[in-house]
Amino acid sequence: MKNLQNLKVSGAVVLLGAGMLLAGCKSAPVLTQAQAQAQIQAKYDQTPTVGATIVLNKAGLGMGITDGYWKLTRVYPNKYWADYTLTDAGKKAVTPQGGGNVIQWRPSSPTDSNYFVTVTTVVANHLKANDVQNIQSEVLPGADVARSVQFDEDVDLTGVPGPLQDIAHNPGNRLSTSRQADFVLVNGAWTLKAIN
Repeated sequence: MKNLQNLKVSGAVVLLGAGMLLAGCKSAPVLTQAQAQAQIQAKYDQTPTVGATIVLNKAGLGMGITDGYWKLTRVYPNKYWADYTLTDAGKKAVTPQGGGNVIQWRPSSPTDSNYFVTVTTVVANHLKANDVQNIQSEVLPGADVARSVQFDEDVDLTGVPGPLQDIAHNPGNRLSTSRQADFVLVNGAWTLKAIN
């Protein structure tokens, strides 16, 4: 009976101590989607602008010819390798992978439907943070309180000519990537720690 009474007293002391501890702790402020997005975008706006990478498959290559960005200038003896030289409009719009002004088309066979090359737009923009969601508690080394959010990192095609934007929407192009951002509480305010 004495052990049961001691157990009850010990339990009461533990509950009282836990209650006092919790009462003394301040809860962390809410991290809103708008706050998270603003901090992520501010980080992107501080980094150098980048041109958009556009994947050219056979259809994209043909669209670029039709739109006047490049023209066929050489066909190799195997009849499926070719060089496409940028026009003046093309030089103002894109840079082929590896630089220069020639797109080198080198599929493995005449029926290779998976071959592609890339070009980078001359117009450079900051990446954009969109669709912030799934805010949740996170455990981060060195941080007492942390949160993570999921968001979309989008390529900004502002200023890129319309026909190139159409090519950028062809299959094989990735204009949006899912990312995670980590936030830590510093002096009572949420601060962006990392983008993964």
